[in-house]
Amino acid sequence: MKFAILVAVAAQGLALAGPVRAVETGKAAAAQAPVTDAPVILSDGATRVADWVAGAQDNHALPYIIIDKPGAVAYLFDAKGKMLAHAPVLIGIAPGDEATPGIGSKNLSEIGPAEKTTPAGRFLAKFGVAAGKQRVLWVDYATSVALHVIPPGNPKDKRKERMLSPAIDDNRITFGCINVPKIFYNQSVSPRFRKKGGYVYILPDSKSLEDVFPRLRVQPFLNAGGGADAVAGQ
Repeated sequence: MKFAILVAVAAQGLALAGPVRAVETGKAAAAQAPVTDAPVILSDGATRVADWVAGAQDNHALPYIIIDKPGAVAYLFDAKGKMLAHAPVLIGIAPGDEATPGIGSKNLSEIGPAEKTTPAGRFLAKFGVAAGKQRVLWVDYATSVALHVIPPGNPKDKRKERMLSPAIDDNRITFGCINVPKIFYNQSVSPRFRKKGGYVYILPDSKSLEDVFPRLRVQPFLNAGGGADAVAGQ
């Protein structure tokens, strides 16, 4: 089967569950997983965050998504830390890990190119209504960052083509929101986040993981044999 067909299937969101470590990484892995049984390997950063969340139970028994911005891919986990699905994503045009102060109160036409970032961090996400009565998963309501399917808009953006592409750089096109394939959103994310929400962990572009997720600094102690309870008791 040609690679172009593999990518096209992935863009429809038919992502399979798979082990946390294996052969392919990032967007290429998300593209190939739907039609092969090859397990998926997370990037080093995504692996560290996944290990920390599961080990420390940082998700508080809620489902969670890890957004690997450098890899342009999303990984969905259940409340117990099992990876269920993964898919390519579109993110903010501008690299950066901070949201511009006050950006949530601006109209889209008022947002400059350098302000179109997808901020890094840990967010408690819940479903809500956005402009046009569209139901979205609000990642950070204050800065108007949401996770949703590709919206109808300017065809010059070529968002579907960007998601189909095996390249990573062309996935930077949004105002800061995270666009995901429709089937990944409807069949994987929505059923698990609908009732109580869940957490979204967005990896940084330039900051260190420890700056964005300070609790990662205690992960070596968790791995050493004590778990979250041992660290809390020191």
